[in-house]
Amino acid sequence: MDRTGIIVKALAMAAFFSALAAADAGAQSAAAKPPRFVSLKASEVNLRKGPGTEYPIAWVFRRAGLPVKILREYEAWREVTDIDGTKGWVVRTLLSNRRTAQIVGPKRATGAEAPQEPLLERPRARAKAVALVEAGVIADLHTCDGTWCEVSVGDFKGYLQQNKLWGVGIGEKLD
Repeated sequence: MDRTGIIVKALAMAAFFSALAAADAGAQSAAAKPPRFVSLKASEVNLRKGPGTEYPIAWVFRRAGLPVKILREYEAWREVTDIDGTKGWVVRTLLSNRRTAQIVGPKRATGAEAPQEPLLERPRARAKAVALVEAGVIADLHTCDGTWCEVSVGDFKGYLQQNKLWGVGIGEKLD
């Protein structure tokens, strides 16, 4: 093959791979548009009043793995909210795509014991409980079918109804 043929072939391959990468990026960005859930990567994350380090710190999260919902994106910054509705901006490098969920429970009176939810061995309301988990505990999400999620909390693995978890959308399915 002569030099011109090699150059033409190289340009065609470059165009093909460029188009493939653009299509892949488009598919990823379409699937990952806000709102979506992620978790905190670090055990200390500054929540700022705006998208940049020049904005004051409004809150400091001190819990790695805490699920947060991304509401908006601006350059390297993500506006997030937590289970309590606290909102602010976090730099994206402090966020993880690891899916976690916080156990939701009824509000409790000051000094009262935290409400507990049974972690079930099967996705059925009358299944045997393998553990009791307190409201506020963070669970790792494995799968969700839109009604039930398989989760793990420490050494325990089981099922919780999806509406008892914050960190997964209503009816959202995870494989």
